[in-house]
Amino acid sequence: MILYIDNVSSSDSIRKTLLMDKVETQDDALLDIYCRLRPTSPPTLEVARDFCDQLFFKSSNYDLSPVGRLKLNLRLGTDVPLTRRTLTKEDILLTVKTLVYLKDTQGPVDDIDHLGNRRVRAVGELLENQYRIGLVRMERAIKERMSLQEVEALMPHDLINSKPISAVVKEFFGTSQLSQFMDQTNPLSEITHKRRLSALGPGGLTRERAGFEVRDVHPTHYGRICPIETPEGPNIGLIVSLSTYAQVNSFGFLETPYRVVEDGRVTSKVRYLNALEEENHPIAQANAPLDEEGRFKNPLVSARVAGEFKIIKRDEVELMDISPNQLVSVSSSLIPFLENDDANRALMGSNMQRQAVPLMICEAPLIGTGIERVVAKDSGVTVVAERGGTVVDVDSSRIVIKHNNPENGLQDCVTIYRLAKFNRSNQNTTVNQKPIVRRGDVVHRGDIIADGPATEMGELALGKNVMVAFMPWGGYNFEDSILVSERLARDGTFTSVHIEEFETLARDTKLGKEEITRDIPNVGEEALKNLDESGIIRIGAQVKPGDILVGKITPKGETQLTPEEKLLRAIFGDKAGDVKDTSLRVPPGVNGIVIDAKVFSRHGVEKDSRTRAIEEEEIANISRDRDDELRIIEEIARERLAEVLVGKVCMNNLKVENKVLIKKGDEITPEVLEGIPIRKLGDIVLEDEDDSNLVLDIVEKYEKECEKVRKRFESQISRYQKGDELPPGVIKMVKVYVAMKRKLSVGDKMAGRHGNKGVVSRILPIEDMPYFEDGTPVDIVLNPLGVPSRMNVGQILETHLGWAAKGLGEQINRLIRTANHKGLREKLKKIFDSQDNRAAIDSMTDEEIVDVAKRFTNGVHLSTPVFDGPSEDEIKDFLKEADLPPSGQITLYDGRTGEPFHKKVTVGIMYMMKLHHLVDDKIHARSIGPYSLVTQQPLGGKAQFGGQRLGEMEVWAMEAYGAAYALQEFLTVKSDDVAGRTRMYEKIIKGENVLEAGLPESFNVLIKELQSLGLDIRLIEEKKDKN
Repeated sequence: MILYIDNVSSSDSIRKTLLMDKVETQDDALLDIYCRLRPTSPPTLEVARDFCDQLFFKSSNYDLSPVGRLKLNLRLGTDVPLTRRTLTKEDILLTVKTLVYLKDTQGPVDDIDHLGNRRVRAVGELLENQYRIGLVRMERAIKERMSLQEVEALMPHDLINSKPISAVVKEFFGTSQLSQFMDQTNPLSEITHKRRLSALGPGGLTRERAGFEVRDVHPTHYGRICPIETPEGPNIGLIVSLSTYAQVNSFGFLETPYRVVEDGRVTSKVRYLNALEEENHPIAQANAPLDEEGRFKNPLVSARVAGEFKIIKRDEVELMDISPNQLVSVSSSLIPFLENDDANRALMGSNMQRQAVPLMICEAPLIGTGIERVVAKDSGVTVVAERGGTVVDVDSSRIVIKHNNPENGLQDCVTIYRLAKFNRSNQNTTVNQKPIVRRGDVVHRGDIIADGPATEMGELALGKNVMVAFMPWGGYNFEDSILVSERLARDGTFTSVHIEEFETLARDTKLGKEEITRDIPNVGEEALKNLDESGIIRIGAQVKPGDILVGKITPKGETQLTPEEKLLRAIFGDKAGDVKDTSLRVPPGVNGIVIDAKVFSRHGVEKDSRTRAIEEEEIANISRDRDDELRIIEEIARERLAEVLVGKVCMNNLKVENKVLIKKGDEITPEVLEGIPIRKLGDIVLEDEDDSNLVLDIVEKYEKECEKVRKRFESQISRYQKGDELPPGVIKMVKVYVAMKRKLSVGDKMAGRHGNKGVVSRILPIEDMPYFEDGTPVDIVLNPLGVPSRMNVGQILETHLGWAAKGLGEQINRLIRTANHKGLREKLKKIFDSQDNRAAIDSMTDEEIVDVAKRFTNGVHLSTPVFDGPSEDEIKDFLKEADLPPSGQITLYDGRTGEPFHKKVTVGIMYMMKLHHLVDDKIHARSIGPYSLVTQQPLGGKAQFGGQRLGEMEVWAMEAYGAAYALQEFLTVKSDDVAGRTRMYEKIIKGENVLEAGLPESFNVLIKELQSLGLDIRLIEEKKDKN
């Protein structure tokens, strides 16, 4: 054997290995491998060959899977079919060759963070793995049973127990780190949570071990993973979001779409490529200028080649990005002027949009990015028409649409959409749908027919367009604080409705059954005034902390009664002695109105009056839907029959209840048809046999369809009347829903879309707010120092453009009021200046123009797509068009003095959101409450109705001030001096003001701990001599 070693491209490692290796032949090698892996077994050549063959080349031991085979083929440059899921000899040979080359620094080293080397494991694959574990456990259990019992006498059901499988699946959905409670704060948070990718979880990384490289943005993330949207804190870079156009292919690799470029011309063909496939293609940017034929205008084009940006000739370009917002996620692409914001603030902006609370009255942004409608539709909170048709009935809770498809017979000729009315989301925000169509409207498939939470006319609407001014105001916008006009609180601009769910269970206990009732011991009539006879609060009742929502009594442990006492109880029916009050009460901090109550009772348990009333109401709704569906089916059937029958001659006498309605030889008229039941119309004989058959066919289809509808609704009703599935030991469960109105108040957190967050510091009277020359006050005053250091200039550009959009709306409003149709036409042409829009405006009548213009009276909605927004000059042109200063600044006047401020102020319309960090949920106070069992100190936290912790640092501060008596009070009667605090309470009740501090309970705990360590420590109390 001759080896060529030059110590540059190849080292002498192979030579050294061959010198050390004593194995000469294949047989020796097989025996050597066998001895190393099975040192205890005596080797024979046949056994060794069979062992190696089984271990490396048989599928019973391992499975590469199609992904494994694909990766191996790509790395080694082989072309083995994906169905071959075990190693081949060539694989092993090429692997050794590749590793030797790598040792000699030949060939590329794999990049572990390259998206070609990372794949998405979706829920199906994770569940498959769990299922496999369950099946293995079941297999083991079956084998054990078969070995213990006689196989002949066994039946399959004796051997097979499906419990291990269901237990594993339940455990996966119940306790897995990746099985999460859906974030339903608003539609955006829902859609973002569904598009989330995590590097954590079983088989993944841990926060502590993950380094900077894994978390960092990689060139292959382009168009696949958003570089902006990721949490702040320990999870940064480990939890990421899918980019707008990205998809996961069958192997789990992320792909992004590109337009194909052929001979320098951009075609409409689209190709999805994963990170490895795109490496060899030069890819042009989405906003590269093109001519009418789709060719690049410039001879040199900026393009990406293997993740690096280069300037190349236009003929070399092979692919082109599909859209400028291909790079970012859904949440980030909702931020206008994202390209003008610093990445850190953009990250905060995209995360805070997910925390925006849906408001009572929603308002879509004046300055959007053009994908608001897509997000609202795809989030699933709106109601989308499944098929085209005509709206025949609409109210607040349902929409009925009639479809008249002759080719479809009478099938699917009506759809009834039930709307969600004031339902509670996972985060206690309101899910409420409102119809946006009217009776008689024609809708098409895919149209939005009802708005959901945080949507307006089918567009995402997370906040409000408000007039902001960037200026200091009396220190009230120090450190990002926000000064708000009283108008926003008065008009309910930022008012939201939150729904709390309270639940109580009546169980079957050892001492007897718990009972939900109005008959509660030691409770006055005043506390029971809002409960019905079943003990459940009525809908519409106003509740405050401590009010009873559901009355419930629980049997006490029976005390031994004398025969006399038993007799007296039997005579006078004193229930109070043997039951205790365990009613469901409103917790602290909840003030609202009861909007719904649901009662779930086990099958076979007698239903109370409230349960029956709820059931009857639901059945009435179902029956109404059924009747409407049958009525519309009949209408369509009559229309079809009229088309065939009207004008034809009847060839027989048509009798209904022995009364002749159509005589033989009479011509059939619409008036005659109206009074005849459809079933009887099938008896009409016409001259043309085909027409007679057609009539029979329509009648048969009608009866068949009616029967189908009735069966469907009957099953719904029977399902509703059947008892509910409840946990073991539970007789009845009651859920009460309380709605709370949350107005904007001091301490609420607000934010824009650019990471510009702050807390409301003061709600100022309207007359004190800074105002324009015409007397219009601004709504919000923000701190100008919040912009330069944060480098989120996008908010200023949004403010300028928003002001222009609002100004244009005011101009349109003036033109409508003065009925200046010509001026209105010209103004609309200037705003919507594309050729198609101009032609459409010219073709409209004056009435149509006014109808269109009315949509823009509150402001013209402008779209500034991500990375494709307007330039500074274009914004100035818009401001000039709206007759506003091109600088975007104006003189404001102080509301308190009427004096103008010294300098001009940047004002405009900004989209502001109220976030889910509400002061009403955080504010908390305690006087007396629960104490810890061991230390006897008050518990901590709002949920436990706890106190504020006074830690060692606070003690030092009190010591430093020499506040000895205050400190003694803190550490004894206000904390864990049990006897002292009881005495103190008595003294306060009696009106005395004496402090007698005793020994803190924590001192006794300390002594007991020291005693448990074997140190006999006791407190020796010296008794004072009374003399």
